[in-house]
Amino acid sequence: MDFICYLHPAWAPLIRPAEATRPWMDATPSAFAYRCLPLNIANAHGWEILSPCAFAAYWTGGRDTRDVFVRLPPGTPKDTAPVSLFGQGVVSFHIPGLFRTPPGWNLWIGGSPNRPKDGLYPLSGVIETDWSPYTFTMNWRFTRRNHWVRFERGEPMCFIFPVQRNALERLEPKFAPLESEPELQEQFQAWSRSRNAFQAEMADGKPRPPTAMWQKRYYQGVDMADRTGVPDHRAKLRLKPFVHGTPTKNAPVSLDVDADDLAEAMAEIADALRDGADTAALAARLAALGIPERVAELVVRRAKQKQEARAAVGA
Repeated sequence: MDFICYLHPAWAPLIRPAEATRPWMDATPSAFAYRCLPLNIANAHGWEILSPCAFAAYWTGGRDTRDVFVRLPPGTPKDTAPVSLFGQGVVSFHIPGLFRTPPGWNLWIGGSPNRPKDGLYPLSGVIETDWSPYTFTMNWRFTRRNHWVRFERGEPMCFIFPVQRNALERLEPKFAPLESEPELQEQFQAWSRSRNAFQAEMADGKPRPPTAMWQKRYYQGVDMADRTGVPDHRAKLRLKPFVHGTPTKNAPVSLDVDADDLAEAMAEIADALRDGADTAALAARLAALGIPERVAELVVRRAKQKQEARAAVGA
């Protein structure tokens, strides 16, 4: 699937696959923070847009746009610098790119995971980039007044990754007693006993090699019976960089839709068409299941044409 950043003349965004490393993780004893695989995966779970310039920003505590100051090194082009657009202690970066995701996919934007900035907090957003012809800003809100915050040139200031629209809404959240899944319960209890024994062993203070000081089952992707959890377990992400190329046209659409939900929706749409329902609303019904909008519109249009043809023959 294509993930495209369209460039207007003179636009040159600094984008890279996100790095798994963090300075504070490097500084932990024996870099032990990297033993936490969920941290590593989250760190690299997208692409980073880098600041095109160094700058320092300051907030007086007021709500006006004039209450945020941006100080630039001499000679810095002002059109690359962040600005105060909204007030409320927010400083904004203009993103010089128009992103386009595959049909049915949004773009999550925010700050790089596990990369805190003292005195400043990244605001997050989700954008429908499969149709939107608009750029966006990356916004950071001060959490402390009368405090200078600095960005270096090339420092990540925005983090992006596509997310499938409607995927969350198709989930059916449920509570269930653990004992209803005996094998899972047994695995959990075995892990809990193993974890307690391991922590007690580590508390004795005896010297050990670094590799013996952490349990690796989750990192290795195996359960308590040493079976592989899933075939596509990831211990490292390898995202591709943005390169110049030609967008793929008319690429096949991959659908991830529950068959029962789809069958029920199609039956309802057939009935609704006979009653003269609005086709746009029916297409939206299919799109809510996760079908790309252009496909949903085509399906409804074809269904209506077939009904009209059958009606004509019957007449």
